[in-house]
Amino acid sequence: MTSTGPTTRPGSDAAIRRALRREVPNTLGILADPRDFAAMRGYRSFTFDDHDSYLRHADRLLRALTAQHLHTTLALFDPDEYADYCADAGLDADSPASRSRFTAELARRGTAVPCTGAPLAELLPHLVDATVRRATRHYATALLTDLGTCAECGEDIGRASFALATRVLTRLLDIAGPGTHHLVCSVPAPDEQLLAVLHAQGDDTTAPAALDTEEGVAFVTVLAAGIALRAGGGVVLRTTRPGAPDYLHGWRLDRGRLTPLTAGEVFSAYCTDAATGDPLPPEPGVEYRAGFPVTAADPGGHH
Repeated sequence: MTSTGPTTRPGSDAAIRRALRREVPNTLGILADPRDFAAMRGYRSFTFDDHDSYLRHADRLLRALTAQHLHTTLALFDPDEYADYCADAGLDADSPASRSRFTAELARRGTAVPCTGAPLAELLPHLVDATVRRATRHYATALLTDLGTCAECGEDIGRASFALATRVLTRLLDIAGPGTHHLVCSVPAPDEQLLAVLHAQGDDTTAPAALDTEEGVAFVTVLAAGIALRAGGGVVLRTTRPGAPDYLHGWRLDRGRLTPLTAGEVFSAYCTDAATGDPLPPEPGVEYRAGFPVTAADPGGHH
């Protein structure tokens, strides 16, 4: 009889350590951007020298952890945030222990996606989108909070704008009807351009489209910022139904109100190169339509 290796007795120290290991969550802070990877190479203790190789080894590690049925999440590692974190905590930034501590903090307060066996190349776009969406929502929320109360009625402007934006979104989807809807809201803010994307998965019935909660909150928060700031911006809605062309509708944010664009304005917006101003060919299978009124939830009060 040939032995295949040592066995572990139930209740032994090794078995207990192995069982405890399954109880410990894992988080990998990933440097998804080559520029971030290059910034970390300034630390002598960071021994990786090739970004592609680094990502391949990270992918293998995540697959191995998943194969062991260990709970693992992935978070974006930002070198600038890391340097600030170390400075605030009095840590040596040129240390694997400090990087590990920062990664644990990311798992606690940042955005992380669970690893379920999918390749790293599939996980990274979801992680980047989730991280950007969270940062956008936090910035827009801060803007709304700083607006304070209305001098005329005493109402909290941020909360009122958020409530109105929620009703606007509900009304948009109600009027758009059956189908799958893709909405984009763009708002110029004091420090950056806010952008929120929302997918509403519907069918050919009158049942309400299903929304991702996180996407929905981010979209409403950005729209509320546009309503409250009265700084312009707009909303685009694309509806897809089986056996029919896609319908594109558009609105501009004008002094806190969602004003429908004409079909010509929607066409012009989509068929013009934003960088050069040159005309672009219309997309096949798409109808460019005017935005419809949303007066039942139209904002624009005295705030």
